[in-house]
Amino acid sequence: MLGSSRERLGESLDAFRAVVTNRDLRRIELAWAAAITAYWAFIIALAVYAYDQGGAAAVGLVGLIRVLPAFVGAPIAGVLGDRYRRERVMFAISLARAALMAATAVALFADAPVWVVYTLAGTVALSASMVRPMQSALLPQLAKTPEELTAANLVLTTIESSGTFLGPAIGGLLLAATNAETVFGAAAVAFLVAALLVALIRVEEAPERKAGDEGLAREFFAGFGAILGDSHLRLIVGLYGGQTLIAGALNVLIVVCSLELLDLGDAGVGFLNSAVGVGGLLGALAAFALVGRRRLAADFGVGLVLWGIPIALIGVFPNPVPALILLALVGVGNTVVDVAALTLLQRTVPDEVLTRVFGVVQSVFVGTLGLGAVLAPAAISAFGIRTAMIVTGAILPVVVLLLWTRIRSLDADAYAPTSELALLRSIPLFKPLPAVTIDQLALSLIAMHSTAGSELVRQGDAGDRFYVIASGEAAVVQDGRETGTLEAGDHFGEIALLRDVPRTATVRAKTDVELYALERDEFLSAVTGNPASAEAADAVVAIRLGDLRPGVASV
Repeated sequence: MLGSSRERLGESLDAFRAVVTNRDLRRIELAWAAAITAYWAFIIALAVYAYDQGGAAAVGLVGLIRVLPAFVGAPIAGVLGDRYRRERVMFAISLARAALMAATAVALFADAPVWVVYTLAGTVALSASMVRPMQSALLPQLAKTPEELTAANLVLTTIESSGTFLGPAIGGLLLAATNAETVFGAAAVAFLVAALLVALIRVEEAPERKAGDEGLAREFFAGFGAILGDSHLRLIVGLYGGQTLIAGALNVLIVVCSLELLDLGDAGVGFLNSAVGVGGLLGALAAFALVGRRRLAADFGVGLVLWGIPIALIGVFPNPVPALILLALVGVGNTVVDVAALTLLQRTVPDEVLTRVFGVVQSVFVGTLGLGAVLAPAAISAFGIRTAMIVTGAILPVVVLLLWTRIRSLDADAYAPTSELALLRSIPLFKPLPAVTIDQLALSLIAMHSTAGSELVRQGDAGDRFYVIASGEAAVVQDGRETGTLEAGDHFGEIALLRDVPRTATVRAKTDVELYALERDEFLSAVTGNPASAEAADAVVAIRLGDLRPGVASV
């Protein structure tokens, strides 16, 4: 038991080292640090500005204005990310975000009408929401192992928590010392730095994607279709959206709580939001254990519960010190939810629609965030701030309790068994593939058993599957002559699939054989869709077709 724990700890540390030393992952991390810190400083300044203009209702209105355009924009970004190189699209949007933030600062300096400021704020939020799907879909292309992917998600979530802490604190201090337009100007500079860092990202072997034959409309809705067609994806996205609904309400509740319930003033808005960020940093320590875990569904559920109970308790115990501690627990839950849910999605969704699915997820997030911001003032008006916080905090724990069995089942289709993964990773054709793609292939494997003497494939037949031997021995027979022997770890069937020709040899079981089959479409999509893997496949085919010597399988 102790040895297993040490081994898991070692794997986690190795994964974090890989994330930190990977040049492009490091650039994503730094860009995200600059952007998320600036964004939260901007949100705090905007919320206080709105409150000065029209009270709690104006804060809710701003929350809706800054998320409503993103409801449509994020899926559009998903189409772009699945059609073109993701890092290039991410740079273009990041640069536009910096320019729009600068325009918002200028509008305040010029004492522009409120509706102008609100409109520009909405465009800033729109561009910010379009970056998230690119970032989430780009990580699996850069991570080499499942552990690295989880670690990369944890690092970025930790950075987000840091930004959630530093951004509001910086925004609150700048507001106290200067004014909202100064905060907006500083945020524009930080956004520009983030864009320049994104410009330096280079994804190796990233092909330019082409539009499908189905048309733009079908491309746009492909992400929606992927989620609606998969019950597990519907559950993950639905629960994740429930968390952002509560987050949207909390953005308003914190402002009113600070100004009316706890009497902390304008600066208190920043401090309460910062408590969530501090909790997120503490949550990173707890989430460190998730890096070595392949079962994350229960952690996802626990994180959702932590997003609810502390909020309810603030309504029960309205005191500044307990409120800060309880909001820190919300931050812990936020880190756990983000790491678990993002990794579950990244490892479940096919790469060809991954950005579009994350575009839909972002759309759901911003929609529920805005809805929460609208519902919170209504709840405050109807019940008062204390009861509103209790009701808001009770929602997620109740939902998790009712759906706990289904939540636990999420792991069943998200992670492939270790033995199948190890088998596929040992095959040269698959070694260049991202970890997520190999996981998806492993989940698609069909287990088979053949007795000694039976034919696995026959020369001249059409090729419909790729095979990997797990145990036993098989003979390769060409034109009636045995030309080689296949053992555990060997594979066959790729020539007929890659060259679209009949089987070039017969494979017959010499002993009882356990093997796995991969359907034609899954194999071709994975191997030919990655330049390095396609090159490795071409090399294998060339050798086997050219040599056809004893010991070389050619099927």
